[in-house]
Amino acid sequence: MNWNENKSIQLSRVCVVAFMVLLAAADVGGIWIGPWYAARSHVSRFRENKELFLAIIYGLSALGWVLLVSLHRLLRNMKRGIVFDRANVKELRHTSWCCFGACAVCLASTAYYLPFAAIAIAAGFVGLIVRIIKNTFEQAIAMKDELDFTV
Repeated sequence: MNWNENKSIQLSRVCVVAFMVLLAAADVGGIWIGPWYAARSHVSRFRENKELFLAIIYGLSALGWVLLVSLHRLLRNMKRGIVFDRANVKELRHTSWCCFGACAVCLASTAYYLPFAAIAIAAGFVGLIVRIIKNTFEQAIAMKDELDFTV
């Protein structure tokens, strides 16, 4: 197989759309699956407060939607050949804030269920990585602008 950057971007776009479909299915099914899971959970807090459990899940879902839309826009720009652009920095910023938001929601949720701490750590770490990439893009854009003025 002759793999190139266009195929890589296309694969990434397909994966983002697949995650959008999965998230939509989880959002629709969550109304039924969430209470079902909570009722059968070994965690008594889930059984006692199904509404809080659903609020956490749907709060994280909202952040997931913003993140996926931002990634979709970023990949669309990259497919068009727009890479070092302020619009991409904006999308990377949205993506990092969504990760940090998920970190905050999960960190607060550890009072409810301790294993949310693992998700909080992972989301915070991914947010940090995306933030570093965003900062790299910003510096590359500044350098590109400076070079454009030089020529």
